[in-house]
Amino acid sequence: MQSLWSMKAGESCEILAYDDVLAGPYRVRLMEFGFHPGETVVCLQAPAFGAPKVYRVSNTIFSLDDEVATHIRVRVYA
Repeated sequence: MQSLWSMKAGESCEILAYDDVLAGPYRVRLMEFGFHPGETVVCLQAPAFGAPKVYRVSNTIFSLDDEVATHIRVRVYA
């Protein structure tokens, strides 16, 4: 299973779950933003050197860093 952080620019995925390491308040906040299991996410930008990546979910653009995005499990669409 891949994480949201492993996505490359232009890839789409489906959110499967959050891992157990991500704190509850982060999960709640991400779900308020639309990062629900079953939701489709598109990686718009994946800058080099660990800079936050830019994602589109539910027609809204968000930037997430690796400390959060690595805990979101996804299935990348082929």
